[in-house]
Amino acid sequence: MVWTRFYLPQVQTFGDYLSSYEKGKEQAHLPTADEVKRQHPNPCGYSTGMEDGAILGGAMLSVLCDRFAVTKEESLREKAASVFAGLKRCVTVHGVKGFVARNVCPEDAASTYINSSRDQVTHFAHGLWQYFHSPLADEAMKQQIRVILADVAERMIAFVTPENDFDFCRADGTRCPLSICRMWSVQSHEAARLPMIYAAAWDVTKDERYRVEWRKYAAEAIAQSANPGEGKPAYALLQMQCSLELLHALEPDSALKAQIDAHMLHVRDLAAKRFTSVLAQIAKKSPEEMRMLGPDWRKVPEWKNQKGYPNPQWGPFREIWHLTREAGESALILMMLDSPTLTDEQQAALQKLIGSFDYTHNASCGLVYHLAAYWKARRHGCLP
Repeated sequence: MVWTRFYLPQVQTFGDYLSSYEKGKEQAHLPTADEVKRQHPNPCGYSTGMEDGAILGGAMLSVLCDRFAVTKEESLREKAASVFAGLKRCVTVHGVKGFVARNVCPEDAASTYINSSRDQVTHFAHGLWQYFHSPLADEAMKQQIRVILADVAERMIAFVTPENDFDFCRADGTRCPLSICRMWSVQSHEAARLPMIYAAAWDVTKDERYRVEWRKYAAEAIAQSANPGEGKPAYALLQMQCSLELLHALEPDSALKAQIDAHMLHVRDLAAKRFTSVLAQIAKKSPEEMRMLGPDWRKVPEWKNQKGYPNPQWGPFREIWHLTREAGESALILMMLDSPTLTDEQQAALQKLIGSFDYTHNASCGLVYHLAAYWKARRHGCLP
């Protein structure tokens, strides 16, 4: 379903939701090149289906790395190369060095929205880093990853300054009004993102410039990551775990490494609670509700003004989209540790979720995270 319905072959990225189950019309709601060029309906592409391409591509690269570790299927090389090509397009097609666009318009394979976010950059860098260290990436791919992650790091060095309020800015060089591009002086679950990007760039290039930046922020970021708060959505916890996972793998100081380990266990415990509560919420939904399609965003009755960005509201579909995603995300977090184990209850719940979920009638890109949880579980022997 992910490859036949959510994947956009024209740009080698993934869209956020389906508005039809009819073949060829699944994502007919996507913005036209003209709409994207006009930054309509908003500069983030919020609610249009073009909002989370860099996130989904990064997550999907991780899925493919895990699946290859389990199955050694040679066909996954081509799939991973195409997802990588889509991510590369997001960071190069607009000509703004190191700027990670959310997605690329399939109509002209060139137009992008100008406002990204730290969430996009987190999954983007994490996915490329995993791919770099996977047997799926050949030397030519690794060289491209070095250039890309160095470019992203350079943008952070140039823009993430006190003068810019630590904002990496929109593609046009202006500050993001939503604070979603701020990389420092952020909440606990976001504190590790900046050093994670520098650490990834150093790891693949071994350029001392990025090691210096990573070390400048590492200890403080790890200290700030102690208490992400109980009420955070699963996507926030997942991105936190991605940034901590990368920092944990590379941290040379044993005391700091132990601190990261403790934070990752805490995030896992928060995700365990979330997993249980999300499954309970899904259990209350009827099969018809879970099959709900997303709207054509142009025709929805309610729009919300987010600091000058008009955002079309999806109505009841938003909850179905979100619950589908949270189920996979929260399950995935449970296994993002060095030697993860699931309790008997968690294993049974994950098996039940994957075994009974109607994947042929679900319109949420959250299916990517169900795949991610499944292959992570298989990789670590957490599912039979």
